[in-house]
Amino acid sequence: MRYAIQWVRSLVFSGQMYLMMLVLAIFFTPLAIFNREYAFKAVHTYCRYVRWSASWMIGLKTEIRGEIPQDEVLIAAKHQSFLDIIMIVSVVPRPKFIMKAILKYAPILGWYGMRIGCVPVNRGQRGAAIKQMVEDVKSGVQQAGQLIIYPQGTRVAPGASLPYKVGVGVLYNQTGQPCVPAAANVGVFWPRRGIYRKPGTAVVEFLPRIEPGLDTKSFMAKLETAIEPASNALMKEAGFDVAAGQGKA
Repeated sequence: MRYAIQWVRSLVFSGQMYLMMLVLAIFFTPLAIFNREYAFKAVHTYCRYVRWSASWMIGLKTEIRGEIPQDEVLIAAKHQSFLDIIMIVSVVPRPKFIMKAILKYAPILGWYGMRIGCVPVNRGQRGAAIKQMVEDVKSGVQQAGQLIIYPQGTRVAPGASLPYKVGVGVLYNQTGQPCVPAAANVGVFWPRRGIYRKPGTAVVEFLPRIEPGLDTKSFMAKLETAIEPASNALMKEAGFDVAAGQGKA
Protein backbone atom coordinates (compact mmCIF):
# COMPACT_ATOMS: atom_id res chain seq x y z
CA MET A 1 0.00 0.00 0.00
CA ARG A 2 2.81 2.41 0.89
CA TYR A 3 4.48 1.76 -2.47
CA ALA A 4 1.20 2.37 -4.31
CA ILE A 5 0.63 5.69 -2.52
CA GLN A 6 4.18 6.83 -3.26
CA TRP A 7 3.77 5.81 -6.90
CA VAL A 8 0.59 7.92 -7.21
CA ARG A 9 2.33 10.85 -5.51
CA SER A 10 5.22 10.45 -7.96
CA LEU A 11 2.83 10.47 -10.90
CA VAL A 12 1.10 13.64 -9.72
CA PHE A 13 4.44 15.26 -9.02
CA SER A 14 5.75 14.44 -12.51
CA GLY A 15 2.63 15.79 -14.17
CA GLN A 16 2.62 19.11 -12.34
CA MET A 17 6.37 19.46 -12.91
CA TYR A 18 5.93 19.53 -16.68
CA LEU A 19 2.82 21.69 -16.39
CA MET A 20 4.82 24.25 -14.42
CA MET A 21 7.46 24.22 -17.15
CA LEU A 22 4.78 25.35 -19.59
CA VAL A 23 3.38 27.98 -17.20
CA LEU A 24 6.78 29.54 -16.52
CA ALA A 25 7.67 29.46 -20.21
CA ILE A 26 4.51 31.40 -21.06
CA PHE A 27 5.33 33.95 -18.35
CA PHE A 28 9.05 34.42 -19.00
CA THR A 29 9.37 34.02 -22.78
CA PRO A 30 8.15 37.52 -23.76
CA LEU A 31 10.70 38.98 -21.33
CA ALA A 32 13.49 36.58 -22.31
CA ILE A 33 13.11 37.48 -26.01
CA PHE A 34 14.33 41.00 -25.28
CA ASN A 35 16.66 40.30 -22.35
CA ARG A 36 18.45 36.97 -21.93
CA GLU A 37 18.78 37.62 -18.20
CA TYR A 38 15.13 36.58 -17.98
CA ALA A 39 16.02 33.27 -19.63
CA PHE A 40 18.37 32.58 -16.73
CA LYS A 41 15.70 33.71 -14.28
CA ALA A 42 13.28 31.29 -15.92
CA VAL A 43 15.54 28.24 -15.68
CA HIS A 44 16.58 29.10 -12.13
CA THR A 45 12.97 29.61 -11.06
CA TYR A 46 11.88 26.34 -12.63
CA CYS A 47 14.70 24.25 -11.16
CA ARG A 48 14.20 25.72 -7.69
CA TYR A 49 10.46 25.09 -7.97
CA VAL A 50 11.06 21.43 -8.84
CA ARG A 51 13.33 21.02 -5.81
CA TRP A 52 10.77 22.73 -3.56
CA SER A 53 7.77 20.78 -4.86
CA ALA A 54 9.65 17.47 -4.62
CA SER A 55 10.36 18.11 -0.94
CA TRP A 56 6.70 18.15 0.10
CA MET A 57 4.92 16.27 -2.68
CA ILE A 58 7.05 13.12 -2.70
CA GLY A 59 9.23 13.58 0.38
CA LEU A 60 12.41 13.99 -1.68
CA LYS A 61 14.66 16.67 -0.24
CA THR A 62 17.70 17.95 -2.11
CA GLU A 63 21.03 19.13 -0.74
CA ILE A 64 23.96 20.91 -2.39
CA ARG A 65 27.37 20.44 -0.80
CA GLY A 66 30.74 21.99 -1.49
CA GLU A 67 31.68 25.34 -2.98
CA ILE A 68 29.30 26.35 -5.76
CA PRO A 69 31.34 27.63 -8.74
CA GLN A 70 30.58 31.23 -9.71
CA ASP A 71 33.30 31.85 -12.30
CA GLU A 72 33.93 30.52 -15.78
CA VAL A 73 34.60 26.81 -15.29
CA LEU A 74 33.76 23.37 -16.59
CA ILE A 75 31.54 21.32 -14.31
CA ALA A 76 32.10 17.61 -14.91
CA ALA A 77 29.24 15.89 -13.11
CA LYS A 78 28.03 12.42 -12.29
CA HIS A 79 24.81 12.00 -14.26
CA GLN A 80 22.20 9.60 -12.90
CA SER A 81 18.87 11.24 -13.76
CA PHE A 82 17.13 14.50 -14.62
CA LEU A 83 17.38 15.53 -10.98
CA ASP A 84 21.13 16.13 -10.99
CA ILE A 85 20.62 18.55 -13.89
CA ILE A 86 17.87 20.31 -11.96
CA MET A 87 20.00 20.63 -8.84
CA ILE A 88 23.13 21.96 -10.55
CA VAL A 89 21.25 24.43 -12.74
CA SER A 90 19.32 25.69 -9.71
CA VAL A 91 22.48 27.01 -8.03
CA VAL A 92 25.09 27.99 -10.63
CA PRO A 93 24.64 31.51 -12.04
CA ARG A 94 25.25 30.90 -15.76
CA PRO A 95 24.60 27.23 -16.59
CA LYS A 96 24.98 25.95 -20.13
CA PHE A 97 25.45 22.60 -21.86
CA ILE A 98 26.79 21.00 -24.99
CA MET A 99 23.60 19.51 -26.41
CA LYS A 100 22.58 17.46 -29.42
CA ALA A 101 21.79 19.80 -32.30
CA ILE A 102 18.32 18.33 -32.77
CA LEU A 103 17.34 19.44 -29.26
CA LYS A 104 17.36 23.10 -30.29
CA TYR A 105 14.07 22.36 -32.06
CA ALA A 106 12.46 20.89 -28.93
CA PRO A 107 9.55 22.99 -27.61
CA ILE A 108 10.50 25.24 -24.67
CA LEU A 109 13.68 23.36 -23.73
CA GLY A 110 15.36 23.96 -27.08
CA TRP A 111 14.64 27.69 -27.22
CA TYR A 112 15.68 28.30 -23.63
CA GLY A 113 18.77 26.16 -24.13
CA MET A 114 19.89 28.36 -27.00
CA ARG A 115 18.97 31.53 -25.12
CA ILE A 116 21.20 30.71 -22.12
CA GLY A 117 24.12 29.81 -24.36
CA CYS A 118 24.01 26.04 -24.79
CA VAL A 119 26.14 24.77 -27.66
CA PRO A 120 24.29 22.62 -30.22
CA VAL A 121 26.54 19.94 -31.72
CA ASN A 122 25.95 17.72 -34.72
CA ARG A 123 27.28 14.17 -34.53
CA GLY A 124 30.96 14.13 -35.45
CA GLN A 125 31.37 17.91 -35.20
CA ARG A 126 31.94 18.33 -31.46
CA GLY A 127 35.52 19.57 -31.90
CA ALA A 128 34.51 22.39 -34.26
CA ALA A 129 31.63 23.43 -32.00
CA ILE A 130 33.88 23.60 -28.93
CA LYS A 131 36.47 25.64 -30.82
CA GLN A 132 33.80 28.12 -31.93
CA MET A 133 32.43 28.34 -28.38
CA VAL A 134 35.87 29.19 -26.97
CA GLU A 135 36.40 31.86 -29.64
CA ASP A 136 32.96 33.36 -28.99
CA VAL A 137 33.61 33.65 -25.26
CA LYS A 138 36.99 35.29 -25.84
CA SER A 139 35.53 37.77 -28.34
CA GLY A 140 32.55 38.63 -26.13
CA VAL A 141 29.96 37.22 -28.54
CA GLN A 142 28.97 34.65 -25.92
CA GLN A 143 28.87 35.33 -22.20
CA ALA A 144 31.11 33.34 -19.91
CA GLY A 145 29.46 30.77 -17.72
CA GLN A 146 29.57 27.31 -16.23
CA LEU A 147 29.66 24.64 -18.94
CA ILE A 148 28.11 21.46 -17.51
CA ILE A 149 29.33 18.22 -19.04
CA TYR A 150 28.84 14.54 -18.26
CA PRO A 151 32.09 12.56 -18.55
CA GLN A 152 30.33 9.23 -19.03
CA GLY A 153 28.17 10.68 -21.78
CA THR A 154 24.82 9.44 -20.51
CA ARG A 155 22.77 8.71 -17.39
CA VAL A 156 24.33 5.94 -15.33
CA ALA A 157 22.30 3.92 -12.83
CA PRO A 158 23.58 3.74 -9.23
CA GLY A 159 26.22 1.05 -8.90
CA ALA A 160 26.59 0.66 -12.68
CA SER A 161 29.98 0.94 -14.36
CA LEU A 162 30.55 2.96 -17.52
CA PRO A 163 33.89 4.30 -18.81
CA TYR A 164 34.74 8.00 -18.86
CA LYS A 165 34.94 9.43 -22.37
CA VAL A 166 38.06 11.30 -23.43
CA GLY A 167 36.01 14.19 -24.82
CA VAL A 168 35.87 15.87 -21.43
CA GLY A 169 39.67 15.84 -21.32
CA VAL A 170 39.89 17.37 -24.76
CA LEU A 171 37.45 20.07 -23.70
CA TYR A 172 39.47 20.76 -20.54
CA ASN A 173 42.61 21.29 -22.62
CA GLN A 174 40.97 23.32 -25.39
CA THR A 175 39.22 25.76 -23.07
CA GLY A 176 42.08 26.12 -20.61
CA GLN A 177 39.49 26.46 -17.84
CA PRO A 178 39.46 24.92 -14.37
CA CYS A 179 37.22 21.88 -13.98
CA VAL A 180 34.95 21.37 -10.97
CA PRO A 181 34.03 17.69 -10.51
CA ALA A 182 30.59 16.98 -9.06
CA ALA A 183 29.48 13.78 -7.34
CA ALA A 184 25.86 12.68 -6.88
CA ASN A 185 23.58 10.04 -5.40
CA VAL A 186 20.33 11.24 -7.00
CA GLY A 187 19.72 8.03 -8.94
CA VAL A 188 19.02 6.23 -5.68
CA PHE A 189 15.82 8.27 -5.37
CA TRP A 190 15.01 9.51 -8.89
CA PRO A 191 15.81 6.82 -11.49
CA ARG A 192 16.89 7.56 -15.03
CA ARG A 193 13.65 5.98 -16.29
CA GLY A 194 10.17 5.51 -14.86
CA ILE A 195 7.73 7.45 -12.69
CA TYR A 196 8.42 6.18 -9.17
CA ARG A 197 10.44 8.54 -6.91
CA LYS A 198 11.67 7.49 -3.46
CA PRO A 199 11.61 9.79 -0.43
CA GLY A 200 14.94 10.71 1.13
CA THR A 201 17.72 13.25 0.61
CA ALA A 202 19.37 13.52 -2.79
CA VAL A 203 22.81 15.14 -2.76
CA VAL A 204 25.01 16.80 -5.35
CA GLU A 205 28.48 17.64 -4.05
CA PHE A 206 30.89 20.01 -5.76
CA LEU A 207 34.43 18.72 -5.24
CA PRO A 208 37.78 20.59 -5.24
CA ARG A 209 38.52 22.01 -8.67
CA ILE A 210 41.15 20.68 -11.02
CA GLU A 211 43.21 23.59 -12.27
CA PRO A 212 44.35 23.88 -15.91
CA GLY A 213 47.69 22.49 -16.99
CA LEU A 214 47.37 18.71 -16.82
CA ASP A 215 47.73 16.55 -19.92
CA THR A 216 44.60 14.74 -21.02
CA LYS A 217 45.54 11.34 -19.57
CA SER A 218 46.46 12.75 -16.15
CA PHE A 219 43.33 14.89 -16.09
CA MET A 220 41.04 11.96 -16.93
CA ALA A 221 42.58 9.83 -14.19
CA LYS A 222 42.27 12.61 -11.62
CA LEU A 223 38.67 13.36 -12.62
CA GLU A 224 37.48 9.77 -12.35
CA THR A 225 39.25 9.17 -9.02
CA ALA A 226 37.55 12.30 -7.69
CA ILE A 227 33.99 11.66 -8.86
CA GLU A 228 33.54 7.90 -8.47
CA PRO A 229 34.60 7.40 -4.82
CA ALA A 230 32.72 10.54 -3.76
CA SER A 231 29.56 9.40 -5.57
CA ASN A 232 29.86 5.92 -4.06
CA ALA A 233 30.17 7.47 -0.60
CA LEU A 234 27.05 9.57 -1.16
CA MET A 235 25.11 6.52 -2.38
CA LYS A 236 26.26 4.51 0.63
CA GLU A 237 25.14 7.38 2.87
CA ALA A 238 21.72 7.12 1.20
CA GLY A 239 21.51 3.42 2.06
CA PHE A 240 22.45 2.04 -1.36
CA ASP A 241 24.72 -1.02 -1.48
CA VAL A 242 27.16 0.00 -4.20
CA ALA A 243 28.96 -3.35 -4.27
CA ALA A 244 25.73 -5.29 -4.72
CA GLY A 245 24.55 -2.90 -7.42
CA GLN A 246 27.66 -3.06 -9.60
CA GLY A 247 27.05 -3.91 -13.24
CA LYS A 248 26.57 -2.40 -16.65
CA ALA A 249 24.63 0.81 -17.20
